[in-house]
Amino acid sequence: MRPIRRGDRGPAVTEIRAVLVGLDLLGPTDPIRADDFDAEAERAVRTFQQSRGLSIDGQVGAETWRALDAARWRLGDRALFHAIPEPLIGEDVRTLQERLLEMGYDVRRPDGIYGARTARAVAQFQREVGLSPDGSCGPQTMHALRRLGRKVIGGRPQWLREADALRESGPNLVGKTVIVDPGHGSADPGIVVPDGPLRWTEADLAYDLAARLEGRLAAAGMRVHLTRGPAPVAPLPDLTRAQLANDLGADLFISLHIDGHANPEADGVATYHYGTDNGVTSTVGERLANLVQREIVVRTGLRDCHIHAKTWELLRLTRMPAVRVDVGYLTSPADRARLVDPLFRDQVVDAIVAAVQRMYFPVEQDVPTGSIDVRTLRAAVAAGALD
Repeated sequence: MRPIRRGDRGPAVTEIRAVLVGLDLLGPTDPIRADDFDAEAERAVRTFQQSRGLSIDGQVGAETWRALDAARWRLGDRALFHAIPEPLIGEDVRTLQERLLEMGYDVRRPDGIYGARTARAVAQFQREVGLSPDGSCGPQTMHALRRLGRKVIGGRPQWLREADALRESGPNLVGKTVIVDPGHGSADPGIVVPDGPLRWTEADLAYDLAARLEGRLAAAGMRVHLTRGPAPVAPLPDLTRAQLANDLGADLFISLHIDGHANPEADGVATYHYGTDNGVTSTVGERLANLVQREIVVRTGLRDCHIHAKTWELLRLTRMPAVRVDVGYLTSPADRARLVDPLFRDQVVDAIVAAVQRMYFPVEQDVPTGSIDVRTLRAAVAAGALD
């Protein structure tokens, strides 16, 4: 969909304003302005985007609209059930999933989609409280959910499951599957900066980083899949990229981007993982984000812009630990001078490879940041192949 932005008018704006009013982000609308996407509506959209971990641009694109549409619903507003082929989606579903997670039921990540796993978790809960286990959440099930407290203490159950799966997989990278996602695509260049006779684009630099990372991780024994090639075709939507990773049963998902800002003084690296504003997070994803961030900062000297929890679809809908890395600002003269240097991009890739290896080390066997020589990982694989 074409993003709806300030100055637009029409029925779509009327519906957006109605949702924002229902979320108490916008006051009652004068009927004369009901279809006007004005400065007040833009501020409300920015507030909503910030609260949901979305990109804060004040525009209603496809991802922001899906989030607004889902936010209409509060748990208890409607009966919830597993619908095929179009599952129910909404904030009420996500609240239910988080409640079930707190009670020890496995719904994996709270993605706001009432799928088969959520229905199974509801049915298990219903059996345990003496209700008919039909997997739907109606008034009786809601009453039981409100009546019961937490069952799990000592850590969130999804953290325990993710940590157990990571520990059981062992420290060796050989045979593990990783999806490397170069942001945007040649037909969608992302950030574009002219530099004299040259023209640097986020899509081209992200693909170069991804191709280098593919080679390094493959040399360490991992199975690596890229979400796109260098050809000038329309990039896959985030929903499709997430589904690709899920279908391949990947162990990790790493998305690579370059940032940009109107202020040329903005610079540095930031890493994002899945997490919500009320503390529900992929803890293994958060650990990977921490390791990637620290390794890149130490090995390259880029400004540390820290890690951040986001609910972007690419992070929320992937079923494995997933991170997005924004490697510098193409709009910063200092960062750009480094990003266009192939040797610098090799440093970034070495940092990510080291972070991936450290994530699989048991905590008690971890090593200092910046100390892993990734060449030894390749040597170890080669030696194993000769045995």
